[in-house]
This record gives sequence, structure tokens and C-alpha cells, in this order.
Amino acid sequence: MSILHQLALTFIKNIGPSTARLLLAHIGDAETIFKTNKAKFIKVPGIGEKTIGQLDFDEGIRKAEAELKNIEKNNIDVIFYTDARFPRRLKNCHDAPILLHSKGNANFNMHRVVSIVGTRNATDYGRQLCKQLVEELKEYNTLIVSGLALGIDVAAHKESIKLGVPTVGVLGHGLDKLYPSQNRATAEKMLENGGLLTEYPFGTVPDRQHFPERNRIVAGMADATVVVEAGLKGGALITAEIANSYNRDVFAFPGRLGDEYSEGCNFLIRNNKAALLTCVADLAYSLGWEKNSDLKGAPEQLMLPIDLSVQEKAIYDIIQQHKAPLPIDDLSIKANMPVSQLAMTLLDMELQGFIRSLPGKAYCIN
Repeated sequence: MSILHQLALTFIKNIGPSTARLLLAHIGDAETIFKTNKAKFIKVPGIGEKTIGQLDFDEGIRKAEAELKNIEKNNIDVIFYTDARFPRRLKNCHDAPILLHSKGNANFNMHRVVSIVGTRNATDYGRQLCKQLVEELKEYNTLIVSGLALGIDVAAHKESIKLGVPTVGVLGHGLDKLYPSQNRATAEKMLENGGLLTEYPFGTVPDRQHFPERNRIVAGMADATVVVEAGLKGGALITAEIANSYNRDVFAFPGRLGDEYSEGCNFLIRNNKAALLTCVADLAYSLGWEKNSDLKGAPEQLMLPIDLSVQEKAIYDIIQQHKAPLPIDDLSIKANMPVSQLAMTLLDMELQGFIRSLPGKAYCIN
């Protein structure tokens, strides 16, 4: 697939991530979208004539050509939505970006991923909890994700570096910048065992609105989000709310009554927005995790499609029952689902690695 066209798709006004995924499902890959007569887009659900009339493909290509030069010059890794390296947990989020820019050597699809968030005004209590948390998560072979902000975020990253735990910082700006600049040395060390990740192209400055957007990636990449220390307002609580909206587990360490930077954690626990956390064993029990040492010598288990929705599981079962690849038209009849809706669902299932498409728009179990 053309990286240029993948980049260009993100630069077209009036085409956000959701619309882009619809186009990919109905038209094909990014390059095919740019070569298709725009009049045919009217058949794509949710795209009207007004939107089609405002699409400027030439502008998208021009911006993509400039971005591609920056990417090649600075050795940036571009990860598109259809790439197997794209964070698979994030793919399941309805508002996930379709393209990410990365530096480092991180595996975003490690078996276990935990996001650690908290206040920028971390206390000694919060930093000690963060240290304890990362130490215990190491026993579970976990990727640590955070936002590389001051306070709890950078404490989690620094402890991960110290212990050799892979860690990823999600940025609210382009990879040509580093905010806050105090964390530059930490960011450089993270590239050796983890890395940096952003949805923003070069030249994107750390504007205020980018950080709540960044937080959806922090929440969406992980199996669970842990709030270590937080006030009643701030990015940590936003991230927790987003994680809840994605039906992901949220945990929070309780704090002493009256402490400003424990009020947010206590609020989440009190309102059943987060489970009370005292140690990683609480999290592991809730998620059904076993330590690495417990898994040695255990027989390998067959991976089942537990991440599929009820609708996706029904489609998976229909395809599995047929020894020969099943054409999309036949599958539409058997699943009692319109082809337009089915195409999007099949794309998501293919990206998760459960099925694969064959010539003639037929599908089989992967």
C-alpha cells in the first residue's frame, strides 16, 4: 500500500477517522480511494453530496508529500490502521486514528498493556506508588503506556527505564518537538526499550486541545488504566472516563481524605468508575493474569476470539462452519446483514487477525 496515500487520507478536511474507515471498507485501500471517482462515494453510508463536494484530494497529496520528506529524513515509522503493528486494542475504539507516527522499537501488541496516569503535581506518596506499581508489573511482562507529562507520567516512564520494562509515551504534538522539554532525556532513553507515539504530523504544536485527544490513545492502547494520584480536574480523570467508555478496566489507588491530589482517585472509586487498587495482585486477579513464572511449563492454549463482539462472533462462526471461502454476498444472506454494514465489520475482524480476505471478496478463518 502507498504510504503517500495513507498520509494524504489523514490530511483531507471533512474526513475524520470514522469516515476514513468507512471509505476503506467500501472502496478499498488508501491509494484506490484517491483514484476513485468521488461521485461513487455517495454509496458510502454517512457521506453526503455536500461532503463529497468539499473534498480536496490535491491538497491532501501536497501535504502528504511534505510530510513524507520529514518522515524519511527523521527515520519515523508510519503505522497505518491496516498494518498488523497498529495497536490492536486501539483498533477496537470507534474514534481511533487511522495512522500513527512512531519512533523506537516498541511492540504495541504485547500480551499485556497497562496505562499509568496521574497528576502533574505528584507527591512523594504518588511517586512511591508509581515505583511499586511498575516493579510489580514487571513480573507480568507488561508494556507501560503513559503521556510523558510531568509528575506521575514521567515517574512511570523513568521507573520502567530503570527496571528494563518496555514503555511508550503518547504525545500531544508532532515528533519534531518534545513537550515538556524537561523530559527530553527520558524520551531519548525510552527509544531503546519502547518509544514515542503520536497521531500528529510534523509541525504540530502542543496545543491544549491535543492532550484530551492524546488521552484516548493512552486509554485505548491498554487492557487497563491505572490512576495513581489525581485531583478532581485534569487529564487523568479524562483518561479514566475515556477508558470506561471503551469498556476497559480502570483502577485507582485510594488516598488520604482531604489530600488534594487524592480526591480524584477517591472520586473514581466512590462512584464505581474505578476499582480500588492496593497492589498489582488486585489488577491481576480482576484481569485473570498469571505471573511469568507461573506460566513456565504450562501447555500452550488455543487462542479464542474473545475480543469479538456478539455480532462479530456470529459472523466468525458462520465463516468457520464453511470449509470453502465464503463470498460476501452469501455471508450477507446467512448473517442477515446488509453488505454495506457487513463490509465494515469484516474489515475490523480482518484487522484483528481473525479472518482474511481472498480474491473475489470471499473470506475464510485466518
